Amino acid sequence: MGIGLSAHGVNVNRLPGWDKHSYGYHGDDGHSFCSSGTGQPYGPTFTTGDVIGCGVNLVDNTAFYTKNGHHLGVAFTDLPPNLYPTVGLQTPGEVVDANFGQTPFVFDIGDMINELRVRTRLQIINYPTPDHGQGQWQAVLHKMVSTYLVHNGYCDTAEAFANSTGQEFEEDFNSIKNRQRILKLVLAGRMGEAIDLTSRLYPGLLERDPNLMFALKCRQFVEMVNGSDSEVYQSNSENQTSVIQSTKTYIKSSTNRNIDEMNLNNTINGAGEPQFINGQMEEDVDMEENTTTNANSIKNSTNGYQNGNPNANANGYRCQNGEDIDMEVDSANQIQQNGNSSNPPVSVAKCIKKQLCGGNKQAIEKMLEFGRQLYSQSIHLRQQYGKNESNKKMLQDAFSLLAYSNPWNSPVGWQLDPQERETVCARLNSAILESTNLPRRPPLEVAISHAKELVRLMSSAGLGACGFAVVDNIIQY
Repeated sequence: MGIGLSAHGVNVNRLPGWDKHSYGYHGDDGHSFCSSGTGQPYGPTFTTGDVIGCGVNLVDNTAFYTKNGHHLGVAFTDLPPNLYPTVGLQTPGEVVDANFGQTPFVFDIGDMINELRVRTRLQIINYPTPDHGQGQWQAVLHKMVSTYLVHNGYCDTAEAFANSTGQEFEEDFNSIKNRQRILKLVLAGRMGEAIDLTSRLYPGLLERDPNLMFALKCRQFVEMVNGSDSEVYQSNSENQTSVIQSTKTYIKSSTNRNIDEMNLNNTINGAGEPQFINGQMEEDVDMEENTTTNANSIKNSTNGYQNGNPNANANGYRCQNGEDIDMEVDSANQIQQNGNSSNPPVSVAKCIKKQLCGGNKQAIEKMLEFGRQLYSQSIHLRQQYGKNESNKKMLQDAFSLLAYSNPWNSPVGWQLDPQERETVCARLNSAILESTNLPRRPPLEVAISHAKELVRLMSSAGLGACGFAVVDNIIQY
């Protein structure tokens, strides 16, 4: 019996190792055969009941064998790529049981893998950098860190780091603060306020990038479903616009209004049959009306108004006033009740989580109107710029939330995860920076992307060390 490796096209009627590009360890004499009929003494013989392992070290391009869990040493060096495991049988009735990792190996290969991982990591860390003793490389690293902090709006940290390393900001400090205010609003789910603030601080930015505006609006619709969006546009604003900018105002017909009211009532009352909204069948949404009206504690409006109070948020709790509020970016917005910050009771919090738009009828009406205008905007974009599969999928995913009585526990409920805000947040941040003639991506992020691409190319070229050069793991080391 021979156990080894063979390249494509090798004669499989002969034991591995006897032909060119074939390598084998034979049990009758314990010799190793390297593309030749003449073997070299290597290890002990093996027979029935023995467990023989064959391992390939893709970092060093070597092969080794084990017998019953004991390492026998390196058998072959300078191996070519694309070899296949090969077993050759000569005696009639011979049977082998192959294990390609579906069960634990007898040989503890984990220690060898860890050793290769550490060795590869040390080679990367100890790689010499051209500095010529003048601190130029360290200055480059300081600059990369500084620009990364500025890019992501970490104002205080960036300022402290700049003072300690002698760095200067390319961006005005007030501009960094403005971006920070916008990003905080996005990460808190307050998309309407974020869009409004962006339009005021960076006029024309969203109008020049309609796809970005559409992405923000789709996210705003998701936050309306989630009950996180505290305002769309203030009705008393001097620069009042429609809910969706650059979109014709939607005028309800009396028929559509009646249909909407029926759907809304069915939604709140938990009707079991799907209804039609503007000719399209939608699933009902169970609202648990009796809980929402308890003690009038969760009466609210998606637009952020409650009995004329602009400080009420979508779930019935009052948000702190002011756009530059220092807020916690978490799965729920920072909330206040009677002017004192506190957590809602468990029963109330559970109710809020399971209710569309916080269970408020006026908020649901606003969400439906918002959805119609969002759909109109998608048609307008498609007519003006052609099909956009990304926008199409974004809209479908957002609207799919309404097909489930509990969208939080549905196949599309991942959209309601606060972490999903980070994607549109990064996109808006890059657009703001580009509008002020600053890089869309910080050099540190570009360098990491470049390193990941190099690792991918290493894999394509068959360089085994790439398996231990995972960029994210090295950064965390």
